[in-house]
Amino acid sequence: MNRRHLMMTTVALGAAYLLRNDKSRKKLMNQFQSMAAKARK
Repeated sequence: MNRRHLMMTTVALGAAYLLRNDKSRKKLMNQFQSMAAKARK
């Protein structure tokens, strides 16, 4: 398994774990929205 594939698998599993919990899902979505708002400025 190459390094890129392993890294993508790790990211996907981490995201699946975080999105499983409602509280952490809301926190994660708020962080993405604030980053997107900062990028638009």
